[in-house]
Amino acid sequence: MIRIQLTINGQQFEREVSEHKTLLHFLREDVGLTGTKEGCGAGECGACTIIMNGRSVNSCLVLAAEADGAVIETIEGVAVDGELSKLQQSFHDHHAVQCGFCTPGMIMSATDLLRRNPHPSREEIQHGIEGNFCRCTGYEQIIEAVAAVAATAAVAATKDGGDRA
Repeated sequence: MIRIQLTINGQQFEREVSEHKTLLHFLREDVGLTGTKEGCGAGECGACTIIMNGRSVNSCLVLAAEADGAVIETIEGVAVDGELSKLQQSFHDHHAVQCGFCTPGMIMSATDLLRRNPHPSREEIQHGIEGNFCRCTGYEQIIEAVAAVAATAAVAATKDGGDRA
């Protein structure tokens, strides 16, 4: 067993974990954050995407022990005080959620993209979510949802000279 300390959605956690436990299973089983989904378990589908130390990662490929000292963001930390983020609201408004299984990972990947590039092109959005598979939407609504948030940020930037995405 290995003792780890990490921050998840702004809250400190300290636990003992098996050296073989993935971060995905730690989040779901030890912390009770079940929004992060297990799809393939091999880093191919993106359902388990979280943000670790400011970058999106497949939590099924990271050992919990490797996350010692990390700052983790999961889908549970995206909404603030029960209010959907602009991106979550845009997914809803553009019908980018169907069965919902891919949605948490898709939103985490898109969040990372928009933080790094608040005004991505359509091609950059496609590239930003390319590691996330969706079997329901055909991706068009997802791309539109991300693009709408980027457009809102671009309008805000032109109005007052700053980004407010």
